[in-house]
Amino acid sequence: MNKSDLELMVGDQEQILWRGRPDFKCFLLESIFNSMLPVAVIWALVDGSMIGTIRMASAGAMSGGFGLAFLGFFLLHLMPVWLYVGGVLFSILKYKHTEFIITDKGVYISGGMFTYNYEMKPFTDLSHINIHRGIFDQMLGVGDVIMVCGHTTYNTDTRNGHSNHDHEGFKIYDIPEYQKVFSMLKKLQTDITNKQAEIEQNQKDLAAAQEKQQEQYDAMNGYQTQYRGMDQNR
Repeated sequence: MNKSDLELMVGDQEQILWRGRPDFKCFLLESIFNSMLPVAVIWALVDGSMIGTIRMASAGAMSGGFGLAFLGFFLLHLMPVWLYVGGVLFSILKYKHTEFIITDKGVYISGGMFTYNYEMKPFTDLSHINIHRGIFDQMLGVGDVIMVCGHTTYNTDTRNGHSNHDHEGFKIYDIPEYQKVFSMLKKLQTDITNKQAEIEQNQKDLAAAQEKQQEQYDAMNGYQTQYRGMDQNR
């Protein structure tokens, strides 16, 4: 089986623990019901009403050059509608490029519409992990796992009850196994954080022991540098 582009980014010493893609139904619904939908609907209704009114008022003059100019004008004027429709259709490309991988070292995410984007975050960069479930997530039994890094701020603004999928945090979204992934990430993050804290404490203990050993050595050789106060023989 051929490896995906994202899987090829995983290091040879890393073990893949989980991989997945967004639920297509939820992904498509969120692409359809976005912030551009009301604008596109209102724009289409207004232009449709204008086209109907003008055609009824000039039924005999809609042929030839005037008809072509009329058609061209409204095709251009409907640009917000075409942008919305194109965004929904091209979201299928974004879905094909989206993949999530969790290894024993960190999280890999790919995405993009016309270009591929790859991101990797080691567990040491994650400050906390949340679960978010919007309206469509709850309807379809999926959820989002949001990983917030220590140097980023999570934007809580939502779109139709769903968090934005851009760069406010690091997200694995629209997945059926959101609870399993959340628990896995929390355990991996906790284990690595505890191990890192243990290493740092061992380094501190070693440094303290070496310092104490040096002080004892200096004292034995008459070179103790610590201030002793006044001479006790006076």
